[in-house]
Amino acid sequence: MNPIIQKSLNSLELGNLQVFKNMAIVPLYTPVEEEPEYLTLQEALDQQMLKITELDESGSVPELKVTNTSAQYVLLLDGEELMGAKQNRVLNTTILLKPNSETVIPVSCTEQGRWAYKSAEFSSSGHIMAQRIRSSKAKSVHSSLRQMRGHQSDQGEVWAEIHKLSTEAEVASPTGAMRDVYESKASHLADYEKTFEFIPKQQGILVMINGEVVGFDILSRASAYQKLHSKLIKSYAMDAMHQQTESHSTPSISKARAFLEATADCTAETYPSIGYGDDHRFEGKTMVGSALVANESVIHIAFFKKTENDTKDEMAGYRQRRQFRT
Repeated sequence: MNPIIQKSLNSLELGNLQVFKNMAIVPLYTPVEEEPEYLTLQEALDQQMLKITELDESGSVPELKVTNTSAQYVLLLDGEELMGAKQNRVLNTTILLKPNSETVIPVSCTEQGRWAYKSAEFSSSGHIMAQRIRSSKAKSVHSSLRQMRGHQSDQGEVWAEIHKLSTEAEVASPTGAMRDVYESKASHLADYEKTFEFIPKQQGILVMINGEVVGFDILSRASAYQKLHSKLIKSYAMDAMHQQTESHSTPSISKARAFLEATADCTAETYPSIGYGDDHRFEGKTMVGSALVANESVIHIAFFKKTENDTKDEMAGYRQRRQFRT
C-alpha cells in the first residue's frame, strides 16, 4: 500500500460508538487537515461555479461534461447522484476537478426508464448511492481499470441492484429511478440523520450493520465532510433499513479496528485520476477500496465489505479454475 495512504489509515482516531436500530457508526478523525482546499459538489453548484451537462446534444450514458469556472478545486464524491438532463447518473469514482477546467467524467445511469431531457443541466439529487451498490460498482470499476477500459462500471449490474433495492423498499418508480426510492423513504432516513449528527472536527464514518462492518468513508477536511455527512448517513442507512434481522452480532470498536487493520492486506494498484491526483484501488478477500491522493495528501478513502454476489462470483470462478486444472 502507498505509504501516504498507509500513514493516513494508521493515524485515524476513532470516536465513540453510536447505535440506532441495526446500524452503528464510529466517527473518524485525523490529526491534521491536509491541503489542498476544495469545494464540494453542492457548494460549487450553489455558487454557480459548476456546470454539468450531457456530453453533447445526443448524450452518452457513461459520460458527462463538467465545467469548473472557479479558481478552486471541486470534489465530486464516488456515488454522488446527479439529476436532470436525459437521465439521472452517479459518479463512478471520486474526482478532484482542477480550477478553471473542463472535464469528461465517468458515470453510471440510475434511471433506466428515461432518455429525454428534463433540464439542460444537472443538479445534485442530495443522495449518495447505497453502500451495497457502491461496493459492487467499485469492484466493477476496478476490473475495468485493470482491462484498460477506464473508469467504467457494469451498468447492467447497477440497474439490477437498483431494481433489487426498489423491490426491497416496495417502491415502483415509473422510470426505475434510484432517487424515487430515497424520496419515498425520506421520513425513515431522517430518523438516522437525527441520531447520527455531525460532530465538530469529524472527517468520516465507519459503519456497521447487524453488528458487522460494511464500510467507511473519510475525507481530508472536516469542512468538506460536514457538507457530505448527511448524504453518507443516508447511503448506509438505506441498506440498514432493508437488512434488519431478529438476531445479529454486537457492534464494537474492536471490530472497527480489525476492519481498518485488514485494509493493509489488500492488493493495491494505481491509476491516473480523471481530475487531479492519482486513483489508488484496493482489493482483498472480503473488501474493496479506493483512495484519491493529490498533492501528497489523501483526499478521500473508502473501503467496503464485498457484497454476497461478489463473494459468490469469486467462489464460482475458483471452482471453475480448480476443475480446469483437474
